[in-house]
Amino acid sequence: MTNNDILRRLRYALDINDSTMIGIFKLAGHELDQAALTALLKKEFDEGYVECDDKVMGSFLDGLIIHKRGRKETAPDQPKKQDSPLTNNAILKKLRIALELKEDDMIAVLNLAGVDISGHELNALFRKAGHRNYKECGDQFLRNFLKGLTVRYRDVDSYKEK
Repeated sequence: MTNNDILRRLRYALDINDSTMIGIFKLAGHELDQAALTALLKKEFDEGYVECDDKVMGSFLDGLIIHKRGRKETAPDQPKKQDSPLTNNAILKKLRIALELKEDDMIAVLNLAGVDISGHELNALFRKAGHRNYKECGDQFLRNFLKGLTVRYRDVDSYKEK
């Protein structure tokens, strides 16, 4: 899954308009105008398409956390935490934080997309890479999670893949 596809699906699932999207990017310190946002939301084969890199996607997810939960207060002498690579696992974790989803909520969202998963299987996705119980989050799993968010937040009875 490309970052652009994830961005489009999140925008649709959470029903976020353009001005709110720009504001979310701004909360994370990433300045974006309407034309740049439109280019990010275009499909790969559309004219004017711009690839959404990990830094831009990370900024959106960090901004979404601030937008939904508020800015985290840190001590002034505490160094800024270094961002790890933006994997599907990291995207899933940031969405879980932003939307304040507990384990039961995550399982319910996945059930809405037709995915049956246990708490142990779900927790394996949030483990640190290298941990013996770590499991990599695949594109299809992330796609199903976004599908479940769409059903949950947009009250869609049937979701069609685009």
